[in-house]
Amino acid sequence: MGKIALAVIVSLWVIPTTVMVNRIVPEPYMDEIFHIPQAQQYCKGNFGSWDPMITTPPGLYYLSLAHVASLFPGFYCVEAASISDLCSAAILRSINGVLAVVCSLILYDIVTHLKPTLNDRKAMLHAVVLSLYPLHWFFTFLYYTDVASVTAVLAMYLASLKKNYWFSALIGAFAVVIRQTNIIWVLFVACTGIINISVAHAKHSTKTDEPDVSIKHGLAYATGTNTEGFNLRKRKIVKSIGNSSSSLLASSPSFSSGFADEIWSILLTLWYMKWELLISFSPYLMMVVAFLLFVYWNGSVVLGAKEAHAVTPHFAQMLYFSLVSVLAQAPMHFTITKAVDLFQMFRKSRALLFFQMFLALVVGLLSVHFFSVAHPYLLADNRHYPFYLWKKVIMAHWSIKYLLVPVYICSWLSIIHMLGKFRSKIWALAYFLATAAVLVPAPLIEFRYYTIPFYFLVLHCNNRDDQSWILTGTLYIGVNIFTMMMFLFRPFHWDHEPGIQRFIW
Repeated sequence: MGKIALAVIVSLWVIPTTVMVNRIVPEPYMDEIFHIPQAQQYCKGNFGSWDPMITTPPGLYYLSLAHVASLFPGFYCVEAASISDLCSAAILRSINGVLAVVCSLILYDIVTHLKPTLNDRKAMLHAVVLSLYPLHWFFTFLYYTDVASVTAVLAMYLASLKKNYWFSALIGAFAVVIRQTNIIWVLFVACTGIINISVAHAKHSTKTDEPDVSIKHGLAYATGTNTEGFNLRKRKIVKSIGNSSSSLLASSPSFSSGFADEIWSILLTLWYMKWELLISFSPYLMMVVAFLLFVYWNGSVVLGAKEAHAVTPHFAQMLYFSLVSVLAQAPMHFTITKAVDLFQMFRKSRALLFFQMFLALVVGLLSVHFFSVAHPYLLADNRHYPFYLWKKVIMAHWSIKYLLVPVYICSWLSIIHMLGKFRSKIWALAYFLATAAVLVPAPLIEFRYYTIPFYFLVLHCNNRDDQSWILTGTLYIGVNIFTMMMFLFRPFHWDHEPGIQRFIW
């Protein structure tokens, strides 16, 4: 019942907003001028056609073909039409509306899996608020790859949480076909799956020499193999790891072992479970190999417009991401409880934290000085909100970008503190590296690139306070109303180019 209610709630804003956007902006806008004609070529069966300005693979167009084909019987009963006739801008945009509903259901399932003690009402509240996240919400109504990409990555992660690793890898392969940078999230999901199995195994090893039934059946389900010999291997692992396995309990916030102990215990567990894990996670490995072959063949990660999207070391992206993420979760970060927790943490480890903060400050200053990229698209296109943030805030004075570094560092401190309460150090490191691998090579500041790492962050922070979630949802609704009103009802014109321009994320 919860999922049906959730789908209805999301549809209540998706359907009327979609209709309004299509009536006021019926023609393709911004990147749609590339995506919509390309999808229409596919609708005509012209799969050999490709616009060289498109940077992403054709996964969204394949999804659109399936979506249009599902609509075709109904339209055919009303009036004669071919599939190519149905590939209008409005119909193609509607695929993201459907995916937004599907994504909300996936978010609900992930929330209930990660937080099994939540009741249906609270789980639905979390899923609704996350579905309202402004960067995800806004692009639901345009023909961009973002919603499809987020949905595929989250579906891949959900399948991995349920130990359906082969199915997860299959979804991950399609996620990469939608947006090639999703290969990083494929690796992240594989790593978290291995970490979860290792942690569960080590926890059980401290209690009994008998095999962990859940892991045993999970591996059997994922691999389709017989695990009768699992008992003997399990006893060997317990004897070999000994006391070191207990250090893996540091993944629980009630334990405090060193980071090196976590890594050592996981490595020991992985060594003795190597064949089971290799069978379970081999599809992810095959995907990575296939992706590397593609990059070698293509000569680049992106398909088209390679000069404008060349890989550039842009470490400042990680700083921008931290501040954007904290502001997007403001009701959860700026609380008295959070302030007290941070104060107690400083009091207990004052010397170490001061050293870490000083080191982070130095790295942050070097990042904004040497690795802060002003992409030509950012400087020239005043239709995007980052243009105004860059011009009016960061570049308002030469000192501003340096003065903001302590704010970025405090944002990361707050994020790490939230993750550290519920996730192991090795999990947090995997998350940080995955986020960096996605954002650092990107020369263009686009807040929509932050959506997937933001979702992984929020889903694993385990904030259960209803008031914080309601305030966050209210904040999102206000931002969504503002950005959509600006997009629809505040058009403007360029002197150097004809046509109507609109504000967009």
